[in-house]
Amino acid sequence: MPAGEGNGDGGAVPEPQVPARFEFATAQRIVFGAGVRRELPALVTGFGRRVLFVGGADPRRHGELLAALAAAAQAVEVFGVAGEPTVAVVEEGARCARATGCTVVVAVGGGSALDAGKAIAALATNPGAALDYLEVVGRGRALPETPLPFIAVPTTAGTGAEATRNAVLAVPEARVKVSLRSAAMLPRVALIDPELALGLPAAVTAATGMDALTQLIEPYLSCRANPMTDALCRESIGRVARALPRAVAAPDDLAARSDLALGALHSGMALANAGLGAVHGFAAPIGGLFPAPHGAVCAVLLAPVLRANLAALRGRAPRHPVLARLADVARWLTGDPAAPAEAAADFCAQLARRLGLPSLGAWGVRPADVPAIVEKAAAASSMKGNPLPLTPAELAAALASEL
Repeated sequence: MPAGEGNGDGGAVPEPQVPARFEFATAQRIVFGAGVRRELPALVTGFGRRVLFVGGADPRRHGELLAALAAAAQAVEVFGVAGEPTVAVVEEGARCARATGCTVVVAVGGGSALDAGKAIAALATNPGAALDYLEVVGRGRALPETPLPFIAVPTTAGTGAEATRNAVLAVPEARVKVSLRSAAMLPRVALIDPELALGLPAAVTAATGMDALTQLIEPYLSCRANPMTDALCRESIGRVARALPRAVAAPDDLAARSDLALGALHSGMALANAGLGAVHGFAAPIGGLFPAPHGAVCAVLLAPVLRANLAALRGRAPRHPVLARLADVARWLTGDPAAPAEAAADFCAQLARRLGLPSLGAWGVRPADVPAIVEKAAAASSMKGNPLPLTPAELAAALASEL
């Protein structure tokens, strides 16, 4: 933001300072473009010729890729993941990888398949159980051994899992979703072909796209933001906001799919290095307690959390630099250079409605559930990135507004 530009309270905002220390880590190699899926066999066999292929409930639907890998590799073992991965599922996948002598893991699919593949690659080489390494409900130990090489091939544009260092896993007995996390889990290759998302159903496009948008906005507002993540968010917030309605309306619009794929990649790179915020703090416990898709939860909570942050900042920290950043977000979303900070939340609420995303109540969340969700959300790792701590009352009000 230019030096001296107003922040809405009548004062001048100084040029943002470069943090005294920050780091940036992402996939070792990124290959992006329409048709690049055809490069997968050569990329995979550079790491080994015994492949564990991780896909969704029906991995065989990726017949083109499986056939190409089978022709190039010595052996290809197929492992399907129905729904979001659980601890038990990824432990089974790790046993499969070890038993078949796999030397490289390839995951093709949405965020669930990519997270499953990432966790399987990590657990295949490390002793003990997944709970030894899980955050929050596990022991949180560091991985002592390097994971198997992992290649991520996303077929949706949302989670950014192709560029993150964590895998989100469900722990059904604790009714929560938590992360297995290590910098060593970053993919060796992220292969992003927008053609793989052509024809994706509108509901999936909407939910995953809103997840990507949230993952661009929250890192930009995060207390851990840095100049490199800022650049990614600045590039793609408006890009995703414009492309998402187009892709929902026209599933075969390759230009829109390409914009969403790039935005999702940028969102993964940003969140992996700047963190997230209260939207994702809520999403983890809600996803563990209710059958609500992650992106749909983010979609409906983005606007109320933005409003809660804006009110808290104005009330408790009226000269906080994130107030100016909220105005940046509003301008990029709306395309209006004079848009006030409030316009960011208004735009996100209208977009979620336009895309037909349901309220939390549609997934079974009730007012009586609010205290338990707030308590669990407060302990979520994503909350650490929120620009300032929100009180339990502020969190409860934001959540209740969407029931």
